[in-house]
Amino acid sequence: QVQLVESGGGLVQAGDSLRLSCAASLRTFSNYAMGWFRQAPGKEREFVATIGRRPTHTSYADSVKGRFTISRDNAKNTVYLQMNSLRPEDTGAYYCAAESAGIPTTRRYDYDHWGQGTQVTVSS
Repeated sequence: QVQLVESGGGLVQAGDSLRLSCAASLRTFSNYAMGWFRQAPGKEREFVATIGRRPTHTSYADSVKGRFTISRDNAKNTVYLQMNSLRPEDTGAYYCAAESAGIPTTRRYDYDHWGQGTQVTVSS
C-alpha cells in the first residue's frame, strides 16, 4: 500500500520554527508533485505549499509566503516543510499529499494520496 507518513509536528510558541517531514512509499516518488495542506478543527482543509516534479517549481499560500519553504529529497523519498516565524493561526493538522501527474496544484482534489497528518499547535 502507498503510505505517506508525516512527522515533526509539535507544540511551539509564536515566532518559533518547525520542520515537517513526509516519508513516502511511492514507487516513483520523483514523478509526483507533492503538497502540504492544513486543517483546523471545524474548518476546511486548506492549501499550504506545493512542489512539482521539477523541484524548482513551487507555490505557496499567501498566508505562509516568505515564512514557509517546501523542499524534497528524491533520494530519500521525502518532502519537507520548513516553517519559520510561526503564528497561532498556523495551528492545525498538517497533511502531506502526492499528485501523480507531477503538476503542482493548490486543489486538494487533485491529489491522489494523503498522509494521516501531524499536529502543529502554535501558542501566543
